Amino acid sequence: MGTVDQWVSAPARIADPDEGISVDELRLAARNHGMPLEALRYDVTPPGLHYLLTHYDIPALDPADWRLTVSGAVTRPLSLSLADLRIRPRVTRRVTLECAGNGRARLLPRPVSQPWLDEAVGTAEWTGTPLAAVLAEAGVAATAVDVAFTGADHGIERGVEQDYRRGLTLAEAMRDDVLLVDEMNGAPLLPQHGAPVRLIVPGWYGMAQVKWLVGIEVLETEFDGYQNVTSYRVKQEPDEPGEPVTRIMPKALIQPPGVPDFQSRVRVVDHGPVVLTGRAWSGWAPVDAVEISIDDGAGWRPAELGPQPAPYAWRSWRCRWDAVPGRYELRARARDAAGNEQPVGPAWNRQGMANNHAQRVTVVVR
Repeated sequence: MGTVDQWVSAPARIADPDEGISVDELRLAARNHGMPLEALRYDVTPPGLHYLLTHYDIPALDPADWRLTVSGAVTRPLSLSLADLRIRPRVTRRVTLECAGNGRARLLPRPVSQPWLDEAVGTAEWTGTPLAAVLAEAGVAATAVDVAFTGADHGIERGVEQDYRRGLTLAEAMRDDVLLVDEMNGAPLLPQHGAPVRLIVPGWYGMAQVKWLVGIEVLETEFDGYQNVTSYRVKQEPDEPGEPVTRIMPKALIQPPGVPDFQSRVRVVDHGPVVLTGRAWSGWAPVDAVEISIDDGAGWRPAELGPQPAPYAWRSWRCRWDAVPGRYELRARARDAAGNEQPVGPAWNRQGMANNHAQRVTVVVR
């Protein structure tokens, strides 16, 4: 790990009040992609429509040569092949993933980074083997505190050269639902989704789901890597430590009704009965309520919830609207069983993290 000069990697900053999206941000937006919101129709998102964020480059890994090392404060260090993982007990979990920066582009002033709107989300069936059993086989020391996960993707971020690494507390890493995954929706992982093996931590934002996993290190001190202590923090000032981003805050999205205008994406529907549909999720507890506003938050009506398919998977909802001609701003908000509520307006922070303000969908009824 090292540092490089300012001509390679600019410091984190906030856009000027009238500053548009930069060329650098457009480069990020072209490499990464959100889920088209019409794909909210699917219980399980097809892999090509699932949102995607790649920090550096997609590494070239040959599954035949790939190894996963388990090291650090363990009594039996491991070096596992893909075949070694696949002969272990197999588990499939339906999990919704969301990027921690989802909604960032709507903040004012705007944090300069990947310019997400509302689409950085998706739900998949992830298949692999429980991490806890692998750690147990390695023999975690009684003095262990954290577990660090290293991906094969390597690059420079805000002047710091690094492998992508994230840490979890030992208690989180030992949850029985945390998986070492090699399949997505019943097929081998695609390169962009972390092949041959990635980490899935249900309930957490996407930064914890380390892709192209090559190393697991058990630590006797708290992990102090860049992606934990510098990035993915909720803070107001550049020099404050801030609070770490962890679990996904409750959020509801509306599947855009009617048909779109090509460029503005304003929706057009015919007057009469319209059934609004969408999905809602939370990483803290299952969603137990969704409300819809037709008039940009002026009034709210309850939506009918569909079944909860899995603890950390999105839940469908529907709401009937008797639409009369005019222009409307639709909004949806969710509440989870732990009492966390989705706010209507954004809560600003310097990195644009964990921002779950309510989506706005403009609809013209003809």
